[in-house]
Amino acid sequence: MKGGISIRVRLLLGAALVLLAFLTGAGLAVQRANAESVQAAYFGRLQSTIYLLLAAAELDASGALVMPQAFAEPRLSLPGSGLYAGIYNVLRGDRWQSASALGQQLPFRRSLQAGQWRNETLDEAGGSFLSVSYAVTWKASAREAPLVLTVLEDRAAFNREVGAFTRTLWLWLGAASVLLLLAQLWLLRWGLAPLRRVASEIRRIEEGEQSRIEGRYPAEISGLTDNLNTLIQQERVRQTRHRDALSFLAHSLKTPLAVLRSALAEPAHLPATVAQQVSRMDDIVQHQLGRAIAGGAARFAPPLLLAPVVERIRDALAKVYAEKALDFSVECPPDLAWRIDEGDLFEMLGNLLDNAAKWARSRVGVRVWRDAGRLCICIEDDGPGFTDTESVLRLHVRGDERVPGHGVGLAVVSDLVASHQGELKLVRSLMGGARVDIVLPVP
Repeated sequence: MKGGISIRVRLLLGAALVLLAFLTGAGLAVQRANAESVQAAYFGRLQSTIYLLLAAAELDASGALVMPQAFAEPRLSLPGSGLYAGIYNVLRGDRWQSASALGQQLPFRRSLQAGQWRNETLDEAGGSFLSVSYAVTWKASAREAPLVLTVLEDRAAFNREVGAFTRTLWLWLGAASVLLLLAQLWLLRWGLAPLRRVASEIRRIEEGEQSRIEGRYPAEISGLTDNLNTLIQQERVRQTRHRDALSFLAHSLKTPLAVLRSALAEPAHLPATVAQQVSRMDDIVQHQLGRAIAGGAARFAPPLLLAPVVERIRDALAKVYAEKALDFSVECPPDLAWRIDEGDLFEMLGNLLDNAAKWARSRVGVRVWRDAGRLCICIEDDGPGFTDTESVLRLHVRGDERVPGHGVGLAVVSDLVASHQGELKLVRSLMGGARVDIVLPVP
């Protein structure tokens, strides 16, 4: 089922948003820092002009301020140049203005504490200015005069310089963002290539061109591909098991059906024959169904505590064989857990313990432990033991025809153990009877 936004689009959108936010923040910070730096440079130049005025200023005999006609800064002598100077004589109440301020009403400062500097931006009807003011008490001979010197510069030049830098900054940031997005797009394409290869291999598996995912993948994906291969293999094994079970079922039912057909000629023995053959067919069907659904899900099954399962089976069999007063000994760590289907475990242990209790004289032993990462199960009894360890694993073969049963239990256990890629061994027990060893690998 398709739906939702692809991983590539999600990552690209996320990267684009983060990149946009970062570059915008960085651009605004650099823009502000540049504006402050340029403004500080302008204020520095205006302060230098203040010192130029102080060097040129003189007082006449009446205490009036006398300034030269020309200055080292030529813009002060050029009307409308954008650089203006004014000196206010607080004592006399008059003001001197540079020739550049001719015919203009400019916001020259009139009052300021002696020795104080004032840097500011002024927005007046006549325009916007950068302003630096300085107050000084001027002394010449026996005379002194409190003066307030102000230098103004039109912000037009400042705005042009800052604007040019800002345009260049955002142009480069825009170009950088495009390049970074292209690089991010390439990196995403390169980084997601393994996922595309997995999807391509899965399509080829669906089309029958290959049987499993065979490529080498990064560690982050190898676990996924391994699990997919396991699922594919389990599905194939399950299909094979179902096909074999149906084939075996069809073949196995031929004999009981032939017996029933021949029994029709002997009506006197028909009921007993029908009952016997129906029971046998039921056993065959149950066995093949068990083979068809056995195993395959252990890898994904939750860990199962084994001790409670063993104890439940032991308690149930103790009631079934109460007349034999069997001594059941169980050795299983209470915290031992294993990934296995609970039904499979019940089937294996139930059949083996039932066989052991059926044949035992007085003792049945169960041991479950972990060894080198494998699960080991040992079930033994003090009965007569096995006479033929190979034949008892075949369907409908019993160790002793005098003991009730259908010869299905050990065959079912053998199939279950095989479905879990395990090992099953039938040996002589130290108790004197039969011993069944099961070893299951890590799912």
